Amino acid sequence: MSSVNDALENARLTYEQHMRTCRQCHADAAPCAVAKHLLRIYNNARRDHLRAGGRPGPTA
Repeated sequence: MSSVNDALENARLTYEQHMRTCRQCHADAAPCAVAKHLLRIYNNARRDHLRAGGRPGPTA
């Protein structure tokens, strides 16, 4: 189950880092295509974590 937790944490950190550093996300005040893709990856990892019996984590 550690790999599921690692995947969830990695996906969350990647999404959050992108949102902090992306010029397009800040300029448009809306998520860019990359941010939407990273959020989809995070949501899938969160869903896998819950299926594996993990506790619900923060939502993005």
